[in-house]
Amino acid sequence: MDRKDLKRIRELAREQLEIANSPAMEALAQAWTDLNDCKRMKPLITVETDTFASEVIPPLMECTTEEGRKWEYMLLSNIVNHKYFGDDTFVPSYIPVHYGTYMKPFDIDVQVQKSSGLGHHFVSVLTDLETDFEKLKPSSMGLCPKEDAQKQVDEIGEVLDGILPGKIEGQANYAVPTQNIVHIMSMEDMYLAMYDTPDLFKEMMDRLTDDYCRYFDLLEQAGYILPTTSGQRLGQGTYCFTNDLPKENVCRTNQIWGFMDAQETAGISPAMFEEFVFPYYRKVFSRYGLLSYGCCEAVDPIWENCLSRVENLRKVSISPWCNEDYMGEQLRGRKIVYHRKPSPNFLGVGENLDEDALRKHIRKTLTAAKGCTLEFTQRDVYTIHNDISKVRRYVEIIREECEQF
Repeated sequence: MDRKDLKRIRELAREQLEIANSPAMEALAQAWTDLNDCKRMKPLITVETDTFASEVIPPLMECTTEEGRKWEYMLLSNIVNHKYFGDDTFVPSYIPVHYGTYMKPFDIDVQVQKSSGLGHHFVSVLTDLETDFEKLKPSSMGLCPKEDAQKQVDEIGEVLDGILPGKIEGQANYAVPTQNIVHIMSMEDMYLAMYDTPDLFKEMMDRLTDDYCRYFDLLEQAGYILPTTSGQRLGQGTYCFTNDLPKENVCRTNQIWGFMDAQETAGISPAMFEEFVFPYYRKVFSRYGLLSYGCCEAVDPIWENCLSRVENLRKVSISPWCNEDYMGEQLRGRKIVYHRKPSPNFLGVGENLDEDALRKHIRKTLTAAKGCTLEFTQRDVYTIHNDISKVRRYVEIIREECEQF
């Protein structure tokens, strides 16, 4: 990159470092720790920007070279929420670097057909388990050399002139078996397989979750497990801050956070979930220290017979399709975070923010979650109609309603 671009990205590095070292960010780190340990009643709010970043970050960019724009995009992504939206996104004093690892379920390459827009289709490899079961091979998995991560750290130090260092840190475990299956088998065929070939479906789930456990064993044996108790991303717009997991001498998966969901099973009954999904998921999340569970699926139908029995459950997703009142009753007074995902329609549909409707929506959540540890994460917004101020106002309204409640 040229000197002008290098100057620009180092200025952004200084800006990120200044934010990260501010008293406000120190207080935010403590707030996240208290929330995740269920010792804080004041909700925290984050907005995931990935889905509409094209309307926010490119207009702020000044670099002209391809390499410069890559670094500029990354650094702007780190500070845009704090600077322009005013939410509770954490800004670290370093650039995270992770050990490279991979696991390919059933050793099958996922094939995706994409449209010109956001639409995409996963090409089925399996259609009938009776005829296609031999295609399910042991999952392939592997590790990149630790030296690769150190090279990234060195590169960050060189490019940013030591202003904002690179740091090798841990990652939360992530396992989504039913998503893995619908990437190689249509959802309709997956549902029918539970009826037509129930034993084969269970064997498929058993093999896949065994492979996840084998993958975790590989990470442990290679020394690739590191602490997840501070600003590491947990997924779903939240963070790993906690005092309830070890901060040093970490080498096992039951010492770190993990995430799972099964939104692809939203169309089956609670009884079928309990029979065909939960026993296999339990095998995986029992390997975690703390579990964050759920995405868009409603968790209330599977709460009583399944999720309520999960001892290490610490966060549960309360999506727009979830019975908020019921889950508030179940979580009240328990050491589990009511992780609310408001409807994306308020922020993403219509050029103007319907403030009255949004306030009503948030008040319903605040009423339902009374007595719970509450967190808001706004996800799945694909356009803000190029209006950054709309997002800031959105966050302000949620804060105002929390203060008034």
